[in-house]
Amino acid sequence: MATLTGLHSCKTKKSTEMNDSVPLVRLMVLDPGHFHAGLVQKIMYDEVDSVVQVFAPAGPDVENYQDQIDGYNQRASDPTHWSLELFKGPGFFQKMLDEGSGNVLVLAGNNQKKTEYILEALKSGIHVLSDKPMAIDANDFEQLEEAMKIAAENDLLVYDIMTERFEITTLLQKEFSEIPEVFGELDMGSPENPAVIKESVHHFYKYVSGSILKRPPWFFDVRQQGEGIVDVTTHLVDLVQWACFPGQIMNRADIELISANRWPTLLTPGEFQAVTRLDRFPEYLQNDLNESGQLQVYANGEINYKIKNVHARVRVSWKFKAPADAGDTHYSVMRGTRSNLVIRQGAEEDYVPSLYIEPVEGVDMGQLESGLTRAMVGLLARYPDLELEITQNGWKVVIPEIYRIGHEAHFGQVTRAFLNYLKSGSMPEWEVPNMLAKYYITTQALELAKKNNLQ
Repeated sequence: MATLTGLHSCKTKKSTEMNDSVPLVRLMVLDPGHFHAGLVQKIMYDEVDSVVQVFAPAGPDVENYQDQIDGYNQRASDPTHWSLELFKGPGFFQKMLDEGSGNVLVLAGNNQKKTEYILEALKSGIHVLSDKPMAIDANDFEQLEEAMKIAAENDLLVYDIMTERFEITTLLQKEFSEIPEVFGELDMGSPENPAVIKESVHHFYKYVSGSILKRPPWFFDVRQQGEGIVDVTTHLVDLVQWACFPGQIMNRADIELISANRWPTLLTPGEFQAVTRLDRFPEYLQNDLNESGQLQVYANGEINYKIKNVHARVRVSWKFKAPADAGDTHYSVMRGTRSNLVIRQGAEEDYVPSLYIEPVEGVDMGQLESGLTRAMVGLLARYPDLELEITQNGWKVVIPEIYRIGHEAHFGQVTRAFLNYLKSGSMPEWEVPNMLAKYYITTQALELAKKNNLQ
């Protein structure tokens, strides 16, 4: 892969020099319709030029993005200093390809053409940092496969923003699963009792950077955003592969889809107005209304599958608004031969993700406790001040607040990881094949779920 000194694209774009003569990364942001685009820029990065080129159609999406960046630039504590060069209007994508001077494209917005944007950017010699999902149907997946081949042939990096790998309970669940005297080995499970379960609940009405999030109306059109089974499930499928098979390469032969399902969340006109600020449903959503005038958004999905003979289940659901003092929630189980590692985030945990270690029936508690004690010595070297608290069913991992940096901060961590890959000139060899395996699972699950709905 190309090193930072070769980060200029095939279009021989001019580099900006740093003190150590290493060119800066120069970002281009395309049609930033999702707030995740702005979260990439919530902090500054030493190797990234503060001038960012933005190419977008004129309208509220790019204006909301501008407001988000302005807010970061003007905040009292640790303000950013981004400078935006805006190119708004028709033909914005071609203008980026023809006149853009950046070497890294950031994508987070309407997903209808995202795979095409990825493919064409790579053909023009531009690296890609993309929000999920990179593909929302089987046709997109074929384009993504082509895109990855072009990236490999031209020493370009393509990386999707998998923030959940940086969440502390998820990190620790993975850490404990790699300690045999605590976890044992990963169970194989069954369709009725999967070895791995990942579930998440999300909400359309939420706060981002202290303000109520204004969502674009197209976010509720699955033809533009993608259904839930191909959207948020990308995080969950990614975590199954990353946590259960660290460093291993996945391919289609390792995957067997068992079942898939999809179902809608119903939104009233008032709820739609509360999150979009629009007083009526756009014309392109009219066919998605039920007889009661509610919008049917296929934001929910479940996939049951086998990966390397391990049974897994991922499930995502969307509601309008979370209960008071709550937010998006995550539930996860990894079943081992000695213990189960469970993440819960319900009312009992005050809606804070919490990790539990629960012995499997028949395992000697004394031996497991001794193994845990030894394991904690190594973990404390990497995560100081972790503690174990005895519960009725085993132990709870007590996590200091310093490690709970919040979802928004994970975007900076992902971006730093991507920048490090650019510096080193490569990503781990499993990243791209596992990315493709992930999107193969989600897009094929959508096909299967749609067939099931017709039966």
